[in-house]
Amino acid sequence: MKILRIIARLNVGGPARHVVWLTKRLNDDEFESHLIAGTVPKGEESMNYIADEHGVKPVFIEEMSRELSPKDLVSLFKIFREIRRQKPDIIHTHTAKAGTIGRAAAFLYKWLTPAARDLKVVHTFHGHVFHSYYGKSKTRIFVSIEKLLARFATDRIVVISPQQFREIHEDFGVGRSDQFEVIPLGIDLDAFARSDIKRQSFRESLGAKEGELIVGFVGRLTEIKDVSLYLHVAALIRQTTGSPTMRFVIAGEGHLRESLEREAESLDLGASVVFLGNRTDTDAIYAGLDIVALTSLNEGTPLSLIEAMAAGRPVISTLVGGVRDLLGETISLEDGFRICERGIGIDSRSPEEFTKGLIYLAKDEKLRERLAEAGNSFVYAMYSKELLADNISQLYRKLIVNK
Repeated sequence: MKILRIIARLNVGGPARHVVWLTKRLNDDEFESHLIAGTVPKGEESMNYIADEHGVKPVFIEEMSRELSPKDLVSLFKIFREIRRQKPDIIHTHTAKAGTIGRAAAFLYKWLTPAARDLKVVHTFHGHVFHSYYGKSKTRIFVSIEKLLARFATDRIVVISPQQFREIHEDFGVGRSDQFEVIPLGIDLDAFARSDIKRQSFRESLGAKEGELIVGFVGRLTEIKDVSLYLHVAALIRQTTGSPTMRFVIAGEGHLRESLEREAESLDLGASVVFLGNRTDTDAIYAGLDIVALTSLNEGTPLSLIEAMAAGRPVISTLVGGVRDLLGETISLEDGFRICERGIGIDSRSPEEFTKGLIYLAKDEKLRERLAEAGNSFVYAMYSKELLADNISQLYRKLIVNK
């Protein structure tokens, strides 16, 4: 069974790891997998090295990247040409841009090649761009395009959480319910196993004092992550009488780094906030953190929270997208935040309410331990890379049997 997988770019984040690992794993007596990837634009860190480490050699389409461009027509032609050369049984697209161009190319190929009418097309929504990315007019255009692609150019739509299914299908009306499969992300969970040596080394590198709590954000420095909210929370913590001593770290790169550093300076955060840049040793970072925080406007299923839970770290996050499924049911409603089964959830975008939740979590060591243990058990049951490969393999088998 030949699989042709397509992603817009191998930038820092969960989708790049996801597609590389699946391409490597689904190369055996049953499957033959190939990967097409676009280019990483300036201001974003590339994860092409992940493909190299796993022995995956993508076909790179230089013209395909995140932003809309007249070059998208060139990308369409090149992907169409690669499909015609590969003659796959299944085309599986990932992320919005690759999903649009890849499925359009697959549609053209199927109807210009009578022998290819049995080709099956799958698309995975790792997140979506239906709110908080663009204005209302552009968003309506994107939703309309997705509805057309779902109806005419897609056999199965994969979402990575139940909440994402509710948003994409029920709220925005994309696709038929019987087109959808909920298949969670999969990562190498054991890579984040607890390590006291890594923890001590990381804390020493920061000069952390005894009893000082280290709060961390791990991710791209882009608008959708709203790191500005994180900085304002750090500023409020410094101003709040009786709050525990906390240091804030930001691990990641992106085009907003310089403006965020200026904002941190304007908030007089000084040494209480440390920008680490892009790091490949995220396992060591999680080991050294006491709490992992996420302030996103929109998410699919955030890799940083899965990794934090795998590392046995308690999490606090805005309740957006698949975060709700990660944190679980609400145990109690507090003043401005929720204590959930596996973390602290914030409903609003108020820095004051996020700060209340963070101080509450920081002050209660037993709660941190309980949430960390619950999160760790949950991700080991749901997000292993082996389970991901099994679920995707089963989906492909069903599609081919039903040809």
